[in-house]
Amino acid sequence: MEEEAEEAPELDRPTAPRDFHFYHVDLYDSEDRLQIFPEESSRMRREVVQAEMTGEPRGLAKRKPQRNLEEEVDELVHLYGLEDDHELGDEFVDENMPRIEVSEYPPYMTTEREPASEQRGWRLSGEAAEAEDLSFRVWGSAGKCQDLREAYRYTHGRASEEYECYVIPEEEDEEEAADVFCVTCKTPIRALEKVLDEHREHEVTPLNKALESAKDEIHRNMYKLEKQIIEMENFASHLEEVFITVEENFGRQEQNFESHYNEILETLAQKYEEKIQALGEKKKEKLEALYGQLVSCGENLDTCKELMETVEEICHQEKVDFIKDAVAMADRLRKFLETKTDVEISTQPALEDQTLDFADVEQLLGAINTIPPPSAPVINPQAPNSATGSSVRVCWSLYSDDTVESYELSCRPVRDSSPGKNQAEFTMTVKETYCLVTNLVPNTQYEFWVTAQNRAGLSPASERAVYMTAPSPPIIKNKEIRSCEEAALICWESGNLNPVDSYTVELTQADTPEASGVTESVVGIPTCEALVQLQPRRSYTIYVRALGVGGPSARSEPATVHTTGSYFRLNRHTCHPWLTISEDGLTAVRSERKTPAREPPPSNTCFSRCVAVMGNLIPVRGRHYWEVEVDEHLDYMVGVAFEDVPRQEDLGANCLSWCMRHTWASSRHKYEFLHNKMTPDIRITVSPRKIGILLDYENSKLSFFNVDISQHLYTFSCQLPQFVHPCFSLEKPGCLKIHNGVSMPKHITFY
Repeated sequence: MEEEAEEAPELDRPTAPRDFHFYHVDLYDSEDRLQIFPEESSRMRREVVQAEMTGEPRGLAKRKPQRNLEEEVDELVHLYGLEDDHELGDEFVDENMPRIEVSEYPPYMTTEREPASEQRGWRLSGEAAEAEDLSFRVWGSAGKCQDLREAYRYTHGRASEEYECYVIPEEEDEEEAADVFCVTCKTPIRALEKVLDEHREHEVTPLNKALESAKDEIHRNMYKLEKQIIEMENFASHLEEVFITVEENFGRQEQNFESHYNEILETLAQKYEEKIQALGEKKKEKLEALYGQLVSCGENLDTCKELMETVEEICHQEKVDFIKDAVAMADRLRKFLETKTDVEISTQPALEDQTLDFADVEQLLGAINTIPPPSAPVINPQAPNSATGSSVRVCWSLYSDDTVESYELSCRPVRDSSPGKNQAEFTMTVKETYCLVTNLVPNTQYEFWVTAQNRAGLSPASERAVYMTAPSPPIIKNKEIRSCEEAALICWESGNLNPVDSYTVELTQADTPEASGVTESVVGIPTCEALVQLQPRRSYTIYVRALGVGGPSARSEPATVHTTGSYFRLNRHTCHPWLTISEDGLTAVRSERKTPAREPPPSNTCFSRCVAVMGNLIPVRGRHYWEVEVDEHLDYMVGVAFEDVPRQEDLGANCLSWCMRHTWASSRHKYEFLHNKMTPDIRITVSPRKIGILLDYENSKLSFFNVDISQHLYTFSCQLPQFVHPCFSLEKPGCLKIHNGVSMPKHITFY
């Protein structure tokens, strides 16, 4: 709707208050709409259905007799309950108030293009639709109560039920997008606020740069967080192993105590039964003896009493009877008295000292701490990332209920000979079921075995397992690093006697503030070099790791790579014997020494005819730029050539090289641009002291420039199906100095 309004600005369309939008809503046949006025809504739907069936406009489908407008207004005022709101009549009537056109039909029912103002109209329902013939305008009549009621509802953001639309408060205009970032307040702002607002004295930076910085900081923090997570996971694993070991040891100890305790109880119960039985038998024996003696004593006592009574009876008899009976009684008494009566107790009442023998119980009690020797532990295979270059983590376990006090871990290196033969070994004692063995040789195999011990002795040795330490950190060849604005070629030495599985290159943007986390990693590199894609005009700190069976190595020493311009060094393997290359590989010198009588022997790598040397340019297509500092009185050639350019020919004398040649003779400069022994006729009036060379693979061009005066010298159009390398030649004593890693001048970007 806004686009149509822009296409027809000249239309006299009604305008709404500034803070509101109007949205058309089709509620003709909505069954879900809240029935605020059921009669009105039902009547409106009947009119719509009849209008659709007859094909006539809804206002004409069934037109009622036109009533007086004041009657309609009074009815609507009563219907809406606005009898007490008549005081609003004068408040909203104003000639300058915007007007809203009321259309009988919704926009999509019109048959031809209508002005934008009519398309913004709202559909009337009921009697309000019949006011169409009177050219009724909502804001046009000052005395119409209906107009005032709708104006009141309109300005208060409410939906009018007579007009089937919603009046929604307009959202505030969107502010202009922020384009800079306030570093002080740490919030995005507009550039205008920097000048006019409170951010005037604050430090600001471009929003894109702030976004990149925030992303880099998030990456660094994520890297640190991942590292901390790994450390915490390793620590948790360590704690878990200790927990399991302690739990197993105490569990076995508890089982051992319980077993011995039950055995002691059984022994004591048995001894108790035996002692109780022996005491019972002894008691019975003594009681039976005492009882027999008691019975005998009773019988003797009875006999004595009888004799006494008999004697007393005799004593009371007459003399003659007494003498007769006394003789017989005397014989009887004599015989009784001659019978020996046992008056000593056969069994003493005192208890005998019953000494209990608890020797076997004491033996059992001592056996609680006497346990059998443990069985052989089971050593685990090496876990991933469990080793460093100088240490390895060895783990083992027990599959029995043995009680173990300590372990003895033995180790010996595995070298050329088979494991376990004639190798120095060392042993260490540990309490846990793991051990971190240190002071080892990087990328080397070690053989481990373990024994368990307790008070009873040592267990048999476990099976032997071979562990391997992580590789040594690789050694980056800084002098062989080559780069351009899009990539860098990193070379390194393995630093390990044994082969490794792969390498990982880690990149950190050195020009990022507080850069300490890895922003990018290139993994799975099988060889000792990698071509890494980079962003232009950045500085990177590069590390390399080696990955072996034992895990990744530590980081290598860092190397710095700049992606400004192209960076390369001279290839000493292609250097003519008469040239000397500087230590940094950027200067070629031909000394004043006497030229040998014979040329060097032919070679497939070194130049033998042309006193030249090639550079190692990174094998990346695109645009490469470097500069060469020369002496204006020096005879030299600079250009490019394929890798297989003949070493026994001059540069520019074949189809495999393109060169700019300068000769100085008789105070006269001569410049040639040679390819396949051909050169164009070009005159150069200002001798360059610094030559810029642009190699453009995309456009198949090689251009030369006078850097000091920003002058274009010449451009070759050349087909380059393969990669080429810079080449330099000195026909007379002197030196050439290469300047690379420099930005491409602006005037060169047009060529």
